[in-house]
Amino acid sequence: MQVLETVLYFVITLGVLVFVHEFGHFITAKLCGMRVDRFSIGFPPRAFGKVIGDTDYCVSWIPIGGYVKIAGMIDESFDTDYLGQEAKPWEFRAKPIWQRMLVISGGVIMNILLAVAIFWGINYTQGKVVRETTEVGTVLQESVAAKAGLQAGDRILEVNGAPVSDWDAILNRVYIDNAGDDIDFTIMRRSGQLHVQVPRASIPDPSESAFGIVPTHTEIVVTTVQSGLPADSMGLKPGDVLTSINGTPLGADGQVRPLVQANAGKPVQVEWRRGGEKLTGTTIPTADGMIGIGYALRYNGPVHKVDYSLPESFTQAWSDVFSVSVLFVKQVGQIIAGKIAFAQSVGGPIKIAQMATQTAELGILTYLGFMALLSMSLAILNFLPFPALDGGHMVFLIYEAIFRREIPVKVRMALQKAGFVLLLAFMAFVLYNDLMHF
Repeated sequence: MQVLETVLYFVITLGVLVFVHEFGHFITAKLCGMRVDRFSIGFPPRAFGKVIGDTDYCVSWIPIGGYVKIAGMIDESFDTDYLGQEAKPWEFRAKPIWQRMLVISGGVIMNILLAVAIFWGINYTQGKVVRETTEVGTVLQESVAAKAGLQAGDRILEVNGAPVSDWDAILNRVYIDNAGDDIDFTIMRRSGQLHVQVPRASIPDPSESAFGIVPTHTEIVVTTVQSGLPADSMGLKPGDVLTSINGTPLGADGQVRPLVQANAGKPVQVEWRRGGEKLTGTTIPTADGMIGIGYALRYNGPVHKVDYSLPESFTQAWSDVFSVSVLFVKQVGQIIAGKIAFAQSVGGPIKIAQMATQTAELGILTYLGFMALLSMSLAILNFLPFPALDGGHMVFLIYEAIFRREIPVKVRMALQKAGFVLLLAFMAFVLYNDLMHF
């Protein structure tokens, strides 16, 4: 059942994002008077579909995105039959450059607008909740934070010299304001004020638990319990709060899996809280180190809630999109510069499916927030100047605009084919990478 649920969320998430992206190309082409021959979810070969008017609406076999085939354009179908004929008024090649650029940008624009719409709704619905603490509650063993010397109970005063007054400000300073730089924490410990330095190359993806620190007043809540597995037999239920495993107090979600896996096939004692009642039980994890639960962090400390009006939430949505874009671009720069390991920074269909399921379990707004982040990632990736992506097509058009002539067809075809092969190789790598980290 859980596998089916994960597949369902993956199909919904990727299906929506790809549809929105391709619809952007489709609608701009239509508005510019171009004929659209095919609207495909997935890359060729074609699997099934229906022809309506001039357009074949279909699903194709290679599930790495989608494409819109516009008459008179060299694209993923590599169709060049039209080149021996005079350009027709409805063809891509017959339109002025500004219209062709608009069509190429249409997918990215729609992905950005989707992210803005989602952030707008989230900001208006729930506002922004600021966690008013700078005290570290838990430091994961063997994490970057632990190796750097951060300890539970440390109160973070400054990040790279900039004062911080809440936990979200700490994360912004680490991952956005100082992306690409080494981090210097000024902290207050019982022994006094001191500095803890963390090299940027050692800092993983933007996640407090991945970095290894979680704020105080944080607890681990069980979100799902799989029927028939050890946790279910022991009596755990959704909503229970995990407090310890084999005597180790829990304050971070990153603690659970290692503790359970370390006791695969052996008895493990679990303590949890249900309402005001403290409960305990002993179970034996499966041979692959599972007890059959989903879980998430919940912060119960002091907060400050900021409510936005409809116009304010719209402005904040654009600010959120800008922050996400800056962070993503800086991460790409870090990968290119070799400061972040490529294999640790990319995720494929399995990782997307896992994250979609986990965020959905936390609520519709959390899931939509994840979709907005993914939509922005798709927009930025598609606009990279790489053959077979929208950015590659845009480079061809920019060249034509500057030099007043097109790149030779043979060159464009060769670049498109090479880009498509590299894109397939990249997808094979991220799938392999997903399986290795599954």
